[in-house]
Amino acid sequence: MTRIDLVIFDCDGVLIDSEPLGAQALAEAISAAGHPMTQQTAEEMFSGSGRVQTGALIKALGLAVDAVLADADQRLGALFAKGVQPVAGIEPLLKNLTTKICVASNSSLLRLEASLGRTPLAALFGPHIYSADHVIKAKPAPDLALHCLAQMGVSADRAVFVDDNIHGIGCARAAGVLSIGFVGPSDHRADHAGTLRRAGADHVVHGTDELRQLLTELSQNPVPAEAAQ
Repeated sequence: MTRIDLVIFDCDGVLIDSEPLGAQALAEAISAAGHPMTQQTAEEMFSGSGRVQTGALIKALGLAVDAVLADADQRLGALFAKGVQPVAGIEPLLKNLTTKICVASNSSLLRLEASLGRTPLAALFGPHIYSADHVIKAKPAPDLALHCLAQMGVSADRAVFVDDNIHGIGCARAAGVLSIGFVGPSDHRADHAGTLRRAGADHVVHGTDELRQLLTELSQNPVPAEAAQ
């Protein structure tokens, strides 16, 4: 690849450090419904899943899906209201990119407004924040990546997709987009880099500094070093 016209970013775990909050809310709601669960177990089970996938997993536990999700949403909203932190170094990286950028998240638009919308990052993407709500099938189906390409007017061979979960890697691969597995500084999943590689990630990076370096190598268009600070 000698040119990148578009970088597609997952939200939770790539742009904002919100996955632990989502796992905490789900663990608390599931525990309250009668199935004790730790935050770590919830993160391992639900990380990267869309609402339909999450509901199916909750149903498999023998719990009332709508009630648990409603409780989790209320708990998560309270956590988001206390503040959402961008992933370290991501804001300057975004500001220094010269390509088009957009968001492709399995989260609902309401959750994105309550999380990403509370940070300065949202303004950098303008209207180009796309959710599973925009498509028929969430990640790992290719629908969301293809929707991003169509909205941004970029072909698959001129785009890259950055995601910290296997669902996003699968989505990118199915859409023919180069996939970059991202391991954030607060990610504590065991051998998560290996998990992303086994899912088919074309590249795996740890943190925004390695992401900046990789984007520079792929595009042959230097991203200023201060982007990683």
